[in-house]
Amino acid sequence: MGRYVFKLPDIGEGTTEAEIVAWHVKPGDTIREEDPLVDVMTDKATVEIPAPVTGTVIALGGAVGEKRPVGSELVTLDVAGEGNAAAGDPHPPAAGAAGPPSPAMREREDSALVVQLPSPALRERGDRPRERPVGEGKIVHPLTARRSGEKPLASPAVRKRAWDLGIELRFVPGTGPGGRITHDDLDAYVAGHNQGAISAAPLGRRDGIEDIALVGLRRTIAERLQESKRRIPHFSYVEEIDVTALEDLREHLNHERSGREHLTLLPFLIRAIVRGVVEHPQVNARFDDDAGMLHRHNAVHVGVATQTDNGLIVPVVRHAEALDLWQAAAEIARLAEAARSGKAKREELAGSTITVTSLGRLGGIASTPVINYPEVAIVGVNRITERPVVRDGQVVVRKMMNLSSSFDHRIVDGFEAASFIQRVKARLETPAMLFIGSG
Repeated sequence: MGRYVFKLPDIGEGTTEAEIVAWHVKPGDTIREEDPLVDVMTDKATVEIPAPVTGTVIALGGAVGEKRPVGSELVTLDVAGEGNAAAGDPHPPAAGAAGPPSPAMREREDSALVVQLPSPALRERGDRPRERPVGEGKIVHPLTARRSGEKPLASPAVRKRAWDLGIELRFVPGTGPGGRITHDDLDAYVAGHNQGAISAAPLGRRDGIEDIALVGLRRTIAERLQESKRRIPHFSYVEEIDVTALEDLREHLNHERSGREHLTLLPFLIRAIVRGVVEHPQVNARFDDDAGMLHRHNAVHVGVATQTDNGLIVPVVRHAEALDLWQAAAEIARLAEAARSGKAKREELAGSTITVTSLGRLGGIASTPVINYPEVAIVGVNRITERPVVRDGQVVVRKMMNLSSSFDHRIVDGFEAASFIQRVKARLETPAMLFIGSG
């Protein structure tokens, strides 16, 4: 038997470190080459690293949430043969220094990875099935009990749903990577324990505190929002918009062109923003406050805030000024699916010049969105509701919606912000203006 030390590979694009998001192995496990080893994250790209060789895990080089530099020891294995390090050697060579890369790793060198990272030891997260049905359609639950003090792994969406259902996650078997609990695991737990029964009894007293470390994407989101609020003096502006005519047009177009991408409100809003920034270029910009330089863009690259199981991600609709309604709708849908499935490419998550955000049916009356630093403006969509309004001295029912927008007050004055939103409002309330002229 020999000792094999595998080090964190160079993930590329100037990356010097990566955060450990989830381990798929533990000391004592016997693994095969290509088995899932660990998920690491850099910026907003999460990548699964497979095992480089077959062997038995001796030690892991870091805990979940820890950031490790490239070239640091990631895992130590007992392997058949000589390995690449002597037992007890405090300074073993790099994982690839013992000889040429394995055939499987060589095969990956020319493959196109979803996150476009050059290291052959990495592969797209999500390649393998998360659950494996067997027999009578049942699901195998590899985790049947947790050791004392062991924390259940679950996304924020799963945790919230479990809380709403009154379920303690420590009792729920997880079938996801590393024992992570999924929505399907919650469904199976509810079906197995409640058998569809509905009880009017109180949930009962619950004690204890669950400590949840911010790791991976959630920590990145927290750091970026904190940076945005720390650096940018926000101010918000809310305006109500009568979208009755716009909704009639949207429904008509969806009915008439049912074979094309379904139109939501967002493509119309993006088109109105594209027209608005022609007259107000100050809002379509990125501010380098370290250099004191404002970069005003001619192209309109619209970030679309997208909720995923792991948190908020902002994929970018590039050159929105060159897209028609259906092209914009198709691109929004494609990017949203890529973000939610973890398959968004690095370049699809960067470079936005202005961002839109929407909570859909949960949009509420108004909000104060946080600017996507280093941009200077964000436009937020609130819920559309029917309510009575006065038109020409008459009370009528109209479909109304608020736009809640935030601006960087160092760059955008209140008058400029209000004027820009009024331009957007005018085009949404009279949708024919979306298709007339270039301004």
